[in-house]
Amino acid sequence: MPNNQFKRGELYSVINAMAATAIARRMQKNFRNAGLEITIEQWSILYHLWKEDCLSQQELCNRTFRDKPSITRLIDNLEKLKLVKRIASKQDRRINTVCLTEEARLLQDSTIELANQTMDEALVGVAKNDIEVVKKVLQQVYDNLK
Repeated sequence: MPNNQFKRGELYSVINAMAATAIARRMQKNFRNAGLEITIEQWSILYHLWKEDCLSQQELCNRTFRDKPSITRLIDNLEKLKLVKRIASKQDRRINTVCLTEEARLLQDSTIELANQTMDEALVGVAKNDIEVVKKVLQQVYDNLK
Protein backbone atom coordinates (compact mmCIF):
# COMPACT_ATOMS: atom_id res chain seq x y z
CA MET A 1 0.00 0.00 0.00
CA PRO A 2 1.51 3.36 -1.02
CA ASN A 3 2.31 5.92 1.68
CA ASN A 4 0.80 8.79 -0.31
CA GLN A 5 -2.79 7.56 -0.02
CA PHE A 6 -4.89 10.61 0.79
CA LYS A 7 -6.73 11.01 4.06
CA ARG A 8 -10.18 12.57 3.79
CA GLY A 9 -9.50 15.31 6.34
CA GLU A 10 -6.28 16.38 4.64
CA LEU A 11 -7.79 17.08 1.24
CA TYR A 12 -8.21 20.86 0.72
CA SER A 13 -11.50 20.52 -1.10
CA VAL A 14 -13.03 18.43 1.70
CA ILE A 15 -11.92 20.80 4.45
CA ASN A 16 -13.02 23.84 2.44
CA ALA A 17 -16.40 22.27 1.63
CA MET A 18 -17.01 21.39 5.28
CA ALA A 19 -16.27 24.96 6.39
CA ALA A 20 -18.33 26.49 3.56
CA THR A 21 -21.29 24.25 4.37
CA ALA A 22 -21.12 25.10 8.07
CA ILE A 23 -21.01 28.83 7.29
CA ALA A 24 -23.93 28.56 4.83
CA ARG A 25 -26.03 26.64 7.34
CA ARG A 26 -25.36 29.18 10.08
CA MET A 27 -26.10 32.07 7.76
CA GLN A 28 -29.36 30.45 6.67
CA LYS A 29 -30.27 29.97 10.35
CA ASN A 30 -29.44 33.61 11.08
CA PHE A 31 -31.63 34.70 8.15
CA ARG A 32 -34.52 32.55 9.37
CA ASN A 33 -34.16 33.86 12.93
CA ALA A 34 -34.36 37.40 11.54
CA GLY A 35 -37.57 36.53 9.68
CA LEU A 36 -35.98 36.61 6.23
CA GLU A 37 -37.38 34.10 3.75
CA ILE A 38 -34.53 34.03 1.27
CA THR A 39 -31.99 31.29 0.75
CA ILE A 40 -28.25 31.71 0.81
CA GLU A 41 -28.19 30.97 -2.93
CA GLN A 42 -30.74 33.71 -3.59
CA TRP A 43 -28.80 36.07 -1.34
CA SER A 44 -25.64 35.45 -3.37
CA ILE A 45 -27.45 36.71 -6.49
CA LEU A 46 -28.73 39.77 -4.63
CA TYR A 47 -25.25 40.42 -3.24
CA HIS A 48 -23.76 40.65 -6.73
CA LEU A 49 -26.60 42.88 -7.88
CA TRP A 50 -26.07 45.18 -4.88
CA LYS A 51 -22.45 45.52 -5.98
CA GLU A 52 -23.53 46.20 -9.59
CA ASP A 53 -27.20 46.35 -10.48
CA CYS A 54 -28.71 45.16 -13.76
CA LEU A 55 -26.38 42.35 -14.77
CA SER A 56 -27.06 39.82 -17.50
CA GLN A 57 -27.95 36.29 -16.48
CA GLN A 58 -24.68 35.13 -18.04
CA GLU A 59 -22.70 37.62 -15.96
CA LEU A 60 -24.45 36.32 -12.83
CA CYS A 61 -23.42 32.80 -13.87
CA ASN A 62 -19.83 33.96 -14.18
CA ARG A 63 -19.77 35.85 -10.89
CA THR A 64 -21.45 33.12 -8.81
CA PHE A 65 -19.82 30.11 -10.53
CA ARG A 66 -23.25 28.61 -11.28
CA ASP A 67 -24.62 27.12 -14.47
CA LYS A 68 -27.40 28.68 -16.55
CA PRO A 69 -30.21 26.38 -15.33
CA SER A 70 -29.33 27.13 -11.69
CA ILE A 71 -29.27 30.88 -12.29
CA THR A 72 -32.56 30.72 -14.18
CA ARG A 73 -34.23 28.88 -11.29
CA LEU A 74 -32.82 31.30 -8.70
CA ILE A 75 -33.95 34.33 -10.70
CA ASP A 76 -37.40 32.80 -11.22
CA ASN A 77 -37.75 32.43 -7.45
CA LEU A 78 -36.41 35.91 -6.77
CA GLU A 79 -38.96 37.29 -9.25
CA LYS A 80 -41.75 35.46 -7.39
CA LEU A 81 -40.53 37.16 -4.21
CA LYS A 82 -40.59 40.48 -6.10
CA LEU A 83 -36.88 41.06 -5.39
CA VAL A 84 -35.67 41.21 -8.99
CA LYS A 85 -37.10 41.82 -12.43
CA ARG A 86 -35.88 40.65 -15.81
CA ILE A 87 -35.56 43.12 -18.63
CA ALA A 88 -35.16 41.78 -22.15
CA SER A 89 -32.43 43.38 -24.21
CA LYS A 90 -33.70 45.59 -27.01
CA GLN A 91 -30.80 44.47 -29.21
CA ASP A 92 -31.00 40.74 -28.49
CA ARG A 93 -34.14 39.28 -26.94
CA ARG A 94 -32.19 36.15 -25.89
CA ILE A 95 -30.34 38.27 -23.34
CA ASN A 96 -32.04 39.19 -20.07
CA THR A 97 -30.76 41.81 -17.70
CA VAL A 98 -31.60 41.18 -14.05
CA CYS A 99 -32.30 44.27 -11.95
CA LEU A 100 -33.10 44.82 -8.29
CA THR A 101 -36.48 45.99 -7.09
CA GLU A 102 -36.97 48.47 -4.28
CA GLU A 103 -37.88 45.57 -1.96
CA ALA A 104 -34.47 44.01 -2.62
CA ARG A 105 -32.66 47.28 -1.96
CA LEU A 106 -34.36 47.44 1.44
CA LEU A 107 -32.85 44.05 2.36
CA GLN A 108 -29.26 45.00 1.61
CA ASP A 109 -28.13 46.48 4.94
CA SER A 110 -29.83 43.92 7.19
CA THR A 111 -28.66 40.88 5.23
CA ILE A 112 -25.09 42.11 4.93
CA GLU A 113 -25.11 42.77 8.68
CA LEU A 114 -26.29 39.16 9.22
CA ALA A 115 -23.58 37.88 6.87
CA ASN A 116 -20.95 39.81 8.83
CA GLN A 117 -22.37 38.45 12.08
CA THR A 118 -22.12 34.93 10.68
CA MET A 119 -18.50 35.43 9.69
CA ASP A 120 -17.74 36.86 13.13
CA GLU A 121 -19.23 33.70 14.66
CA ALA A 122 -17.23 31.49 12.30
CA LEU A 123 -13.93 33.23 12.94
CA VAL A 124 -13.98 33.34 16.75
CA GLY A 125 -10.47 32.55 17.95
CA VAL A 126 -8.90 32.74 14.49
CA ALA A 127 -6.03 35.22 14.24
CA LYS A 128 -6.20 37.85 11.48
CA ASN A 129 -2.83 36.67 10.20
CA ASP A 130 -4.17 33.11 9.87
CA ILE A 131 -7.17 34.39 7.90
CA GLU A 132 -4.83 36.17 5.48
CA VAL A 133 -2.73 33.01 5.05
CA VAL A 134 -5.82 30.90 4.30
CA LYS A 135 -7.10 33.47 1.79
CA LYS A 136 -3.71 33.56 0.08
CA VAL A 137 -3.43 29.76 -0.09
CA LEU A 138 -6.98 29.26 -1.39
CA GLN A 139 -6.47 32.00 -4.00
CA GLN A 140 -3.28 30.28 -5.15
CA VAL A 141 -5.08 26.92 -5.38
CA TYR A 142 -7.84 28.57 -7.43
CA ASP A 143 -5.34 30.34 -9.70
CA ASN A 144 -3.45 27.09 -10.26
CA LEU A 145 -6.59 25.29 -11.42
CA LYS A 146 -8.58 27.89 -13.36
